[in-house]
Amino acid sequence: MSDAAQPTAAEVRAAAEAVKTALDRHLAAVERRSGEDDPAVYEAFNQLAAAAEAYDELLYDRYDEVTPFEIPGTDESLPPYAGPEEPNALSVLIRRDYAVVEPQRLLAQAERVEAAEYEEGAGVDASGTVHEALGILFGEFEPDEIASRHKEFGLEEGDSTLWVTAADEPAEPGEWLEAPFEQIDPQRVVCRFDVSAVFDDEDSADEADDDLADELDLDGDEDLEPLDADR
Repeated sequence: MSDAAQPTAAEVRAAAEAVKTALDRHLAAVERRSGEDDPAVYEAFNQLAAAAEAYDELLYDRYDEVTPFEIPGTDESLPPYAGPEEPNALSVLIRRDYAVVEPQRLLAQAERVEAAEYEEGAGVDASGTVHEALGILFGEFEPDEIASRHKEFGLEEGDSTLWVTAADEPAEPGEWLEAPFEQIDPQRVVCRFDVSAVFDDEDSADEADDDLADELDLDGDEDLEPLDADR
């Protein structure tokens, strides 16, 4: 980073003062908490997290230093639940991503489905494109079956997420079909489950660190010599 792009010392100082102010507001909100899921505490927490992150970035850019704080990110977290205590209806929103890694396998499976619709396979007009094959397979099999048999269809799993949301009453038939994911109220999410390769990568990195630590002390009885404090 060039000197021209670096924040000024005054900007860093201002960011530090913003953290102090956010700390005071958060403590005041906690002291006035009206319940376990007080929205004022939630808002104060988010403000404190944002101020701390901004200060950390400026401090690093200006002085190549970091803070000892690690506040959980708020972008992906859900606000406190504010839906009905006894929901009369639920909506389950699911997204699963796949990569088409074996198009020929996908096409072959679609041909089998089409062939089964005709006696002895006569008159079969099997699809010739991946787009058409996908339409045939997802029209024939339930999404859960495709998820469990995705390798048979030439697919590779990507990220997936499942959200369960609570409602006071069931939705009117057909009212949300055009945009099923656009009207989610985060405060009515009962639970959420995510599956992502990102988590696997993090676990692999942790395992690699553990393996490296084991290699550095294979016998378990030889410790690294501590550094001399006077050196």
